[in-house]
Amino acid sequence: MKAQLIPVYFKSAEDEDFQRQLGVLKDLLVDEAAFLQPTALGTTLPDADAVVFPQLLGDAYGRVEDFRKIDVPLLVITSEFGTMAMWDWEIVSFMKTEGVEMIAPYNPEHTKMLCRSLALKRDMRRTTFLVIQDDPGEGFQADIFKRFYWWEDQCAQRIKDKFGVTIVKKSFKEFGARAREIPDERAQAVAKDWDLTTEGVSEKALYSALKMYLAAREEIENDPAIKGIGINCLNESHFSDTTPCLAWDMLFKEKGIVWGCEADTMSLLTKYLAHHCLGAPIMMTNIYPSLMGMAPLKHEHIDCFPEVDDPDNCMLLAHCGYLGIVPSVQASEWTLRPKVLTIVDENATAIDARMPLGSTTMVKLDPTLNKMMVVDCKLEQYVQYPGSHCLNGAVLRVPDGHRLMAGACSHHQCLLSGKWITEMEFMGRIFDLRIERL
Repeated sequence: MKAQLIPVYFKSAEDEDFQRQLGVLKDLLVDEAAFLQPTALGTTLPDADAVVFPQLLGDAYGRVEDFRKIDVPLLVITSEFGTMAMWDWEIVSFMKTEGVEMIAPYNPEHTKMLCRSLALKRDMRRTTFLVIQDDPGEGFQADIFKRFYWWEDQCAQRIKDKFGVTIVKKSFKEFGARAREIPDERAQAVAKDWDLTTEGVSEKALYSALKMYLAAREEIENDPAIKGIGINCLNESHFSDTTPCLAWDMLFKEKGIVWGCEADTMSLLTKYLAHHCLGAPIMMTNIYPSLMGMAPLKHEHIDCFPEVDDPDNCMLLAHCGYLGIVPSVQASEWTLRPKVLTIVDENATAIDARMPLGSTTMVKLDPTLNKMMVVDCKLEQYVQYPGSHCLNGAVLRVPDGHRLMAGACSHHQCLLSGKWITEMEFMGRIFDLRIERL
């Protein structure tokens, strides 16, 4: 995918400075953008993802109305380094006071990220998320699962209206049966082709996990529009003899397919945007704030939070017995182990993995899909509770635990290793998302 950009000029497309900078941009963004024919400011523009100004002139001050008529993002990339030139601060600032928002990247990596975001925005209109489920909320732990917004029809419709992504649903009962019917020989062949780290996983359990991968891969290969996938793997776990954790890691590594645990399309969409725009791996997990006391502890079958300084600003991270499905490309340690939760089949498996300690960014879309919560955090330590549902979890420190409690929209949150808030803010301008720092 490449962003479709229209170079816009003030006086002439043959202007020497304009042509020089346009040539620079074509070289710098050869993998990220395709440039249409240059067009004069004030004329009718062809369909494209954005307008790019390789050159700004003082004439801009008298042509505000021509800028206002442009209904796609306006990129200012006027330096030979693929950023805004220092001297264009004046014009960009002036336009902002006139209600004209220009996107002026000051780092060449931000410029490339903006192009990826523009291309993704167009592609999402023909993107499908596959959700495998039958009667969400009707299976195990119905009192919990019936409360989740991501299964509501209005959630799927909002995703379609805002981003153009279509949610396609298929039967988990049928999918689980089809996976079980795959011959062991096919699973055995896959096992030989992949360097999988396992511990305590029986051959039968490994083959079951690989059969789910094969069944999911077949769905994706039969429909190239599928770019994300999720299964109601806990609530309706009776439809399968395994869990999709290994399949999700393999499909992410092999095809860049992102996933939503428990068929959580809100987390799936958050991960899809972040991964494809930023180019970074991302995982999802449950957050258990220390401020909530015994409510989360009971769910994890533990009796106390880890002893830390300033616990009000800390939370425990745990999902399905471990930290969560950390992609192996994001992990510092990664092992497939036998399942932990009693809600899934005895033959099921789970991923025990660790992300690098240190700077971590937590992100999540809110239910309106007009805002994304972003938190600059620190992953401090790993903690183990033998005999619990948190055999290997982690402690995450946030700037303000009380503010997070007031602003977070779900127990499911998504984590990127490193600092990404500035990049998220640039991304938000492409997708008309307000980035709220907590």
